[in-house]
Amino acid sequence: PGRQVQVLTGHVQWVYCCSISPDCRMLCSAAGEKSALLWSMRSYALIRRLEGHQSSVVSCDFSPDSALLVTASYDACVIMWDPYTGEQLRTLRHVPLHPGLESGSDIHTSSLRSVCFSPEGLYLATVADDRLLRIWALELRAPVAFAPMTNGLCCMYFPHGGFIATGTRDGHVQFWSAPRALASLKHLCRRALRTFLTTYQVLALPIPRKLKEFLTYRSF
Repeated sequence: PGRQVQVLTGHVQWVYCCSISPDCRMLCSAAGEKSALLWSMRSYALIRRLEGHQSSVVSCDFSPDSALLVTASYDACVIMWDPYTGEQLRTLRHVPLHPGLESGSDIHTSSLRSVCFSPEGLYLATVADDRLLRIWALELRAPVAFAPMTNGLCCMYFPHGGFIATGTRDGHVQFWSAPRALASLKHLCRRALRTFLTTYQVLALPIPRKLKEFLTYRSF
């Protein structure tokens, strides 16, 4: 019926992006502030502030198994978080391919606009002001593909992978082919387990430490 169910109050700037975890336990919101907010979808209470960026956070997305959360900021960095503990797992930094583009500019041309996970959870796509769409392999922690695009604002993977849709300030939606990955059996098992096990539940299991690190994405 269109009835308003709940209002989450805590931001002081415009809310640019919201992402709900696939297990429907959490919601992350980014509002152009240096921190993103993580909310409980059960109690609608604030779980924690994710602080680590040096500039406005404008985009966020959960991994398909809800075990990871990524945030993108104007500081040209993507931070990967464990949403259950609030720990920063790694940072992906955008390095301009043509540093000369930024000379004499008041705006950092690598300022990020959008980030999203691939359906299998092995890749990230990012759109930045340096006129590039990047695709990152999480295992390599580096871009594996680039595509030239201008005025990019947002990006989203197709549910079955293989393609990415991007939106621009010009009013266009563009489609791009993307690398496909055949997930390893290890990753498929991890994804299946993390779909219903929190980080704390994994750490409490009577299993070797290295296996716990793999299941909690502390190592690939």
